[in-house]
Formats: sequence, structure tokens, C-alpha cells
Amino acid sequence: MSEKNVAFAVAYYQAMNNKDLSVIEKYLHPDVRLISPMADVRGKDAVFNSVKNFLTVFDKLTIRAQCGNGDQVMLAYDLDCPVPTGLVRGAVLLTFQNGLIIRYELFYDARPFEKKKNEIFS
Repeated sequence: MSEKNVAFAVAYYQAMNNKDLSVIEKYLHPDVRLISPMADVRGKDAVFNSVKNFLTVFDKLTIRAQCGNGDQVMLAYDLDCPVPTGLVRGAVLLTFQNGLIIRYELFYDARPFEKKKNEIFS
């Protein structure tokens, strides 16, 4: 199951890089919870809207490392953001249930995004 979930996580984050909303939406569980340094969001619609809004703050997302164990996957990634933000490194711990993301925990320095918090998590 771990290899399958890693593949799902990579596909999900590649869809974020490609800004492919239909693929992003299909991986979200109806009861998904997004935990980040800036917000705690619950439910597919709310999480999808937050992710959709977040797509506007970066130009490119590159996965640097990946690992999985059972129903969890950890990815390390780089976000290339417009100036003045520049490169932002982050990580995510995704928990899957039946091939869908049920828990989505982000780890990153939130300072570059503080001014956009209300735009992302509206």
C-alpha cells in the first residue's frame, strides 16, 4: 500500500505544479483536514478552495524527496515563488484512506505568505 500511496502523493503534487484542479480535487477525501502553520481547514470544499487559492502564490513546485510507510507519505518540496518571496522549502505529511487524502499536514516557514493568508484561506 505504501508504494501506491507514494505514487498518489507524487501525482497530487505534480497536479499542483501543473495547476490541474480536476486532478487535485479527485485525490481529496470528503472529510479531509488540512493543517498548516497558517490555518486548520476541514472538509473537501474548504480544503480544495484553499489549495486552489494557494496555486496563485508560486510559479513552480519541485518534489525533492519522498518516502512512505503504510497509509502515510512524506514529501519534501521546493516552491519557486515570484520576487520578493523567492524559493520556499517545505514538507508535507499526507495520510491516505482508500487512495484519498484524509489528512494533509504542511510544514513550512509561513512568514513569506502572511500577507496572503486571507486570500489563501478564505
